[in-house]
Amino acid sequence: MSRYDRWNAILELLAQEGRLSVEEAAQALDVSTATIRRDFDQLAQQQMLMRTRGGAVAQSVSYDLPLRYKTARHADEKHRIAAAAAELVTPGAVVGLNGGTTTSELARTLATAATLESGFTIVTNALNIASELTVRQHVKIVVTGGVARQQSYELIGPLATGVLEQVTLDVAFLGVDALDVELGASAHHEGEASVNNLLISRAGQVVVVADSSKVGKRAFSRICPIEQIDTLVTDAQLSDELAGQLTDAGVKVVRA
Repeated sequence: MSRYDRWNAILELLAQEGRLSVEEAAQALDVSTATIRRDFDQLAQQQMLMRTRGGAVAQSVSYDLPLRYKTARHADEKHRIAAAAAELVTPGAVVGLNGGTTTSELARTLATAATLESGFTIVTNALNIASELTVRQHVKIVVTGGVARQQSYELIGPLATGVLEQVTLDVAFLGVDALDVELGASAHHEGEASVNNLLISRAGQVVVVADSSKVGKRAFSRICPIEQIDTLVTDAQLSDELAGQLTDAGVKVVRA
């Protein structure tokens, strides 16, 4: 297991338990306690956790982890969500994508399916998506301007508006930090929320792609009200109660 894989696993355990001892982490990851102590110290230096005597505790920043630490979370669900979401895209469509692990997985799925006869145009403010898909022969990439945010690799700020105001999207896929019937879609960071709101305003159809752990939750900054969302593509773990609330609010729910 690589260092980053261990860090992913440690942060995932902390997110679930809130507190973790050196011995518990060492046993769970099958590594030495000395390795875990170094990992805890290095993660504490990056403010990913708070060191305690003999262990570590989660702190609020852990709920807005950098993208590279989120990739292991709900990975199987994200693969299924991406596959189901890709079926909503018609050949030749202009597709908007914001940043996030689920939208990144969807971008890969779309790029794999693209051919000379059925290529896509992807408009994104996510640097990682643009970088990965630039080499794909049948995918046209349009990148917004903006200032890069290290947490998510998203470009934010007023420089992003110049491009987005000039394009029209067939469908926008929106990765979110939370989705609630009353509040709508929301993000941890207000800069991301603002650009994401402009992105979906240019789209004929708005699809939220999010695993069920984010549904029924609220984050700091609102992206859009529930009325602006046409479809939610999520995993099969979404409860019937939450699915029913969203359906009643006019959102089509697809459980992959």
